[in-house]
Amino acid sequence: MRAKFLLPVFIALLIILLVLVPLGIKNDSIVNLLILIMIYAMMASSWNILGGFTGQTNLGHAAFFGLGALATRLLWFSGWNIFLSLLAGALVAVAFAFLIGAPAFKLKGAYFAIGTLALSQALFVTVGNIFPTISSLPAKYLSTYQLTPRYYLILGLTIFVVSACYFLVKSKYGLGMMAVREEEDAAESLGISALKHKLLALVASAFLAGLAGGAFAFYHVGYYPQFPFSPVWTFDSLTMVYIGGTGTIIGPIIGAIFFVALKELLAINLADYHILVFAILFISVVLFLPGGLVEAWTKIRRLFRRKKDVKVTGLSPKV
Repeated sequence: MRAKFLLPVFIALLIILLVLVPLGIKNDSIVNLLILIMIYAMMASSWNILGGFTGQTNLGHAAFFGLGALATRLLWFSGWNIFLSLLAGALVAVAFAFLIGAPAFKLKGAYFAIGTLALSQALFVTVGNIFPTISSLPAKYLSTYQLTPRYYLILGLTIFVVSACYFLVKSKYGLGMMAVREEEDAAESLGISALKHKLLALVASAFLAGLAGGAFAFYHVGYYPQFPFSPVWTFDSLTMVYIGGTGTIIGPIIGAIFFVALKELLAINLADYHILVFAILFISVVLFLPGGLVEAWTKIRRLFRRKKDVKVTGLSPKV
């Protein structure tokens, strides 16, 4: 009961602290670092809906991120309001999810993962051929560029993405997705449509990833349009979810914080070996700590509770 009360209070205080950061800290490097963490947290949380809660390993998640970024950037540059551009970019990602959803889910296991990766790579190459030059902010936007409004917009989007994941997972559809993850045939025997719930998870994942892509497009001054379609975004998202803890709400957020902090540290000291370090870290987590940092924290809490109970009762712990 106490934990249920303290958690909302902690979340509220954390949000207030994040809101106050640009007002109290004038160092743009810290603000940029927080923006990067929030974009990564959105990507990881959106991947976790399909990969963590529904059990479908999507290796083409960058396609949704890239489509959101591309559509948002083009519409915004053409004169659309940024909020409408963000929504339209997310809906473009949803349209692509609907297009590939039913055919892709006919593939099972590793074949689904390979199929989604192939589709994403096709978009990566296509966009690079259609938009080969760098996309830079027009002069009218560049002259009024401010970091603080972008920080607050991305903070709002991050809160929305995490909240959407929470309420989706707690709904009956979320329970259905987790049932499909545990045993698809058993779920079907109970009247739960596996295809329906997988499509729902794919659409929700695509929409939230599209929003993250739009945030990326609004934040950056210049980048190649092909870049958000890079498979790096998919594998970074997957890595963060596994490090933090798959199938949890807090796991992708913890994973994003850990991932970005370690990435920045390695960029300073071991720039040439950061990919190797993350590869070893990912393999180690999968083999020895499949529940990620969330599972590690749970085990530590149980250990301390057990020691406390032993001290109170005076009994020896069971071996």
